[in-house]
Amino acid sequence: MKTTTSLVLAAALAASFSTAALAQDSTVTGAAGGAVTGAIVGGPVGAAVGGVAGAIAGTAIDPPPQRVVTYVEQQPAPAQPYVVEQKVVVGKPLPRQVVVTPVPEDPHYAYAIVNDQRVIVDPQSYVVVDVVE
Repeated sequence: MKTTTSLVLAAALAASFSTAALAQDSTVTGAAGGAVTGAIVGGPVGAAVGGVAGAIAGTAIDPPPQRVVTYVEQQPAPAQPYVVEQKVVVGKPLPRQVVVTPVPEDPHYAYAIVNDQRVIVDPQSYVVVDVVE
């Protein structure tokens, strides 16, 4: 019982710390929530498993800030947008042959027009973070 209480307290403490990066915050919150739920349901082992599962769930893709979406919406369409065979889906990477344009005010994002859709991507991984409707 003491181990379970310690894990629950550690998880609650971890959830109370705020971080600068939203992705890190989501992971910490997910891990803490998963650990608390796991501890209640399955004791110490449940806390460990729940913490890992919560951390994975907490890494869901956060949408870009509205200022980034607005910037991408206002950019002129290129003469020849990219066409790819795969469906453009949030969470999936674009093919590397697609050239993305960085968002000047926020280097964490870039954009392209693919299959007649404006998409916002992580410029490092090419993972789609938003499809602008």
